[in-house]
Formats: sequence, C-alpha cells, structure tokens
Amino acid sequence: MLFPSEVFLFVFLPIVVTVYYAFLRKTTVAKNLFLLAASLFFYAWGEPVYVFLMIGTIIFNWIFGILVDKFRNNKIIVKLVFVLMILVNLGILGWFKYAGFTVLQINRFLHTAINVPVVALPIGISFFTFQAMSYVIDVYRERGKVQYNLFYVGLYVSLFPQLIAGPIVRYETIADQIENRKENFSDFSAGVTRFCIGLGKKVLVANNMAVIADNAFALIINGEFQASMGMAWLGAIAYTLQIFFDFSGYSDMAIGLGQMFGFRFEENFNYPYISKSVSEFWRRWHISLGSWFRDYVYIPLGGSRVSKPRLIFNTFVVWLLTGIWHGANWTFIAWGLMYFVIITVEKLTGLDKKDKWWGHIYTMVLVIIGWVIFKSTGLGTAVLYIKAMFGIGAKGLIDKAVFAYIAQNWIYFVLAIVGCAPLMPYIDKKMNKDKDGAAAMVWNIFYAIAIIICLVVSVSFISNNAYNPFIYFNF
Repeated sequence: MLFPSEVFLFVFLPIVVTVYYAFLRKTTVAKNLFLLAASLFFYAWGEPVYVFLMIGTIIFNWIFGILVDKFRNNKIIVKLVFVLMILVNLGILGWFKYAGFTVLQINRFLHTAINVPVVALPIGISFFTFQAMSYVIDVYRERGKVQYNLFYVGLYVSLFPQLIAGPIVRYETIADQIENRKENFSDFSAGVTRFCIGLGKKVLVANNMAVIADNAFALIINGEFQASMGMAWLGAIAYTLQIFFDFSGYSDMAIGLGQMFGFRFEENFNYPYISKSVSEFWRRWHISLGSWFRDYVYIPLGGSRVSKPRLIFNTFVVWLLTGIWHGANWTFIAWGLMYFVIITVEKLTGLDKKDKWWGHIYTMVLVIIGWVIFKSTGLGTAVLYIKAMFGIGAKGLIDKAVFAYIAQNWIYFVLAIVGCAPLMPYIDKKMNKDKDGAAAMVWNIFYAIAIIICLVVSVSFISNNAYNPFIYFNF
C-alpha cells in the first residue's frame, strides 16, 4: 500500500485515525495492539505471504533480545547469541536479496551451470531487518529496556509509517515512546502538515522528474546514447532531484504520520544538496542509515581514532556494506566504493573541512555522477551514460528535446530548486520572530493555504493515475 494512493489516503488512514482517537486514546495497551494490527494489515496488503516472514523476524529478535538481557554478564553466551542473531537476520536478508545475484556471479566467474534461484524481494526487507537488529543491539547496550511483550517488539519493527522505506528508527529512539507517549493536537496538526509537504514533494516533484530521468536513461540503445550531451545532463539532474524528493518526501510522510500517533522519529534528511564536501553530503543524506552504520559498524571497528591504514580499512568496510545494502548489482557496489575513495581522500587531505564555494560545485558533480551509476542497470550502461555527459558518444551538444522538457516542466524544476535549499524554514523563522505580530499572522495564513493547495493538487494527480514509482521500495 502506497502512501500516495487513494486507498491509503481515503480508506486506511481515516479508519486508523478514527479508531485510534475515538475509541482507544486513553488506553496505551489497546492503542499499541491496534497499531500493530493495522501495521501488519498495511504490510500484508502488498505482501500477503511475506508478512509471515516479517512476523518470524519479529519473533526471532524478540527471543534474541531476551537472551541477551538475561545472559549479558556471560560473555561467551552473549557472543553466541549475537553471532546467531547476525546469522539469522543477515541470512534471511542475504537469501531474498542476494541469492540470485551470488549464483549468477559464481556461474559467470567459475563457468558453472548452477540453477539461479528466482526469489521475489519482500518490500522493505532491508529496513525492517536493520530495525530488528537494532533492537537486540540496543537492549545489550542498555539503550532501551528489553521487551518481554512480544507485541511491543512487533510494533517497533512493523510500525506502518516507517515500515517499508524508512527512516530506519533505532530502538533507543522510541523505546520509551512505545509505552509512555502522549498525543496532543499540536503534534497531530504538525504531523498532518509534515505529511502534506512530503506528499507534495513525492507526487508533484519526484514523479515529474522521474518521467524525464527514465526517458533520458532509456536513450542508451545498442550500446550508444541516442541524444545530445545536454540531454544526458538533463536526465542525470532530473534523477538527482527525483531521488531526493522521492526519498525525503517519503521520510517526511513517515515522520508526519508517526507524529500524528505520538511518535517522534529522527530526521532523515537535512538539505544534502547544499553541501560543500562529499563527507558533508553524507552527514545530511539518509541520516538514519549513515548513523546505523556509524554506530553499529564503524565505531565498533575502531572509528576514526586509529592509524591511517586502519581508518582506510574501516571506511572501506562501511562503504562496501552501504553499497551492498542498496541492492544486488555491481552498480551499487561501485557506487559505494566510489564514495569510499572520495571520502577517504577528503579525510586524509582535510578537504572535507574547507568551507569554500567551489566545494559545492565539485560535490554536486560527483553526487550527480554517483546517481548515474546508482540508477544504471549495469556498469557498462553507467559508463556509456557518463561518457555522453562529457560529450563522448553523444549526438551533439544540445537538442530540441532538452528545451521541450524544460518548457513543459519548468515549474517543477523551480519547486525542486527551492525545495533543495532551506529557504522556507528561513522565511518561516523570520516571519514568526514576533509570533503575535501582523506579519506572522499573514504568513501563517498564507502557509496554511499553501499546504491545503499542495494537498488538493497532489490528490488530483493521484486520482488521475499519474506516474507514481517509489525508488526505495526496492531496498
């Protein structure tokens, strides 16, 4: 079930909100059980079989959490439990996400003929697997009490706002909120506003950028890019905007929905395209994934307070795993290793600490090239596309299609450019400096009207069956 869909907006969400607040608001246990049931139904709507896989993941990690807490003073048993926990979780993730790819590579390099397993990828498996592992690790670190109530562990892992495309919510973040959260009208209205903004980012900007990006990347035919250098750049820029507004829009909707039910999730994006170094970009992009690898992989390996060779090794492991996490394709591995090289160079040269205007330019060029690799179906296709961006193999400098796409979509490009910078928060802060002043009143009325228009227009696009993919459902 997609957030930007009629069944979610007009059936599922209204029913859940009505039951939650009209009948269950004063009883935490009942609220949690209802949200768990609603979340399982939400997932089963799109994955009627794999919902049982998620339930199994919940049960396994609930047991692991209890064992870790019970035997935390016995290092041998705790290590065995941790090893088993990792093997079970990564084994399930590995089978569904990487089994076919792994067998293909074995056949390719060893010239074998092993049957390639055809395994359907459960939606959001990477996200709920990492959350389940976070529960066990945080219990061991005493950053959240162990849950003997299986249903509460189930609620943490399956909570529908962030279930299938993040953000990855750490157990320590909401351990107390599960039992002690307090809902109020202010938070609910703020959550609705955040959801509407995310819906607009996704439906109005990301979806329209997706059409341009998909058409541009489809121009590689028979090993050649069948358009101009300008078209190659337009497609790459469109995808750069698409993936940001697609994923950050989903995160906004997830955070807003969580706030509507009293949960406070941490931010997942902080205007990454204003960064002046690649290292800064990754502190601002997909923050929940970056912090997960930092706290559960990078720091346990020794972090940055180690020798340079060890620092390089630690960085390599994190970025290799980041690439692998995103999918079973050499393009994701190459994409992750590209960032390993760039960030290592920045750390060793101090380039990441230089706050210069040209840092933004080189960062965005590298990020755009990275997204080309990320989107491409194979490394060969990525190389062909990147070469076309620099005039090698392209059909001229620019063509009429570039101007046509810009003329047809200029308003979405304007919205995208404005949305990539913290302009609106800056204006909001300035206008609300005097909360009781006339300027603040006029601004807040204008803001409310803009949110309503955003919602109405977004719903109209959804009702017209506009192009509506979700990139991170694949992960």
